[in-house]
Amino acid sequence: MQKAEKMQELRVFAQEIRVETLKTVGSLGFGHVPGAMSVIDALAVLYGEVMKVDPKNPHWEDRDWCVLSKGHAGPAIYATLALRGFFPKEELLTINQGGTHLPSHCDHNLTPGIDMTTGSLGQGSSLAVGVAMGKRISGKDNTTYLILGDGEIQEGQVWEAASLAAQQKLSNLIAFVDWNKKQLDGYISDINDFSNIAERFAAFGWDAVTVDGHDVAAIADAIENAKRLDDGRPHCIVLDTIKGKGCSFVSDADSNHHVTISADQLAAGLAELEEELAKAVAE
Repeated sequence: MQKAEKMQELRVFAQEIRVETLKTVGSLGFGHVPGAMSVIDALAVLYGEVMKVDPKNPHWEDRDWCVLSKGHAGPAIYATLALRGFFPKEELLTINQGGTHLPSHCDHNLTPGIDMTTGSLGQGSSLAVGVAMGKRISGKDNTTYLILGDGEIQEGQVWEAASLAAQQKLSNLIAFVDWNKKQLDGYISDINDFSNIAERFAAFGWDAVTVDGHDVAAIADAIENAKRLDDGRPHCIVLDTIKGKGCSFVSDADSNHHVTISADQLAAGLAELEEELAKAVAE
């Protein structure tokens, strides 16, 4: 398949994930839709092209690992995994209900395809560093992917992990920072401005770049470039994103970390996303 065709396939996949993510959270009536929507294009690239995974064997030893440290974006990775065939898509509608395999935050013990339990912000960074170190010690060539939020990286644990990753020369670790400019209490710039994210990671000894987090080709190229670089540095790809991307009733709201979703909003949001999906399929 030509690269242009593959990128178009990934754009369609991303839009399919957005539709299923909104259906998932909409079935519950509340949740972290905005922060889930902003990481979807990266998830589409990872699970649609880049990562070595096997839906029939989620615990395959030679798989690549993805640690979604911002575990409240779980609905997005659940939708991604369901679309890839890790579990039936119908299970998405059981999210956060009694007996579900899909809790509101990611749980390795419950959900096929979830590599690490996360949700206590900052801790996923240390877990991912540990996984990357373990794989290297075991002689494996797996890549460990880490997804962080821009509010989350205000946690000191993130920078302790970043320092150790550089010291240990974990070139098999690629971290993404979802720079959607907002956290629970408001805008990052008003609370603790971390707008120079790439420069901060570079200062800790990482290879670091910033890309359009909604451009699948730019994300795929950044991952390819990171893997090609062979100087021992871990890698950080800052995703310049919009919180709630693709879903205007949440992306246009000032306060949109956790939202309630009415039946009318769900219907309007799905119509908006499905229209964009139809356009993507037709391109």
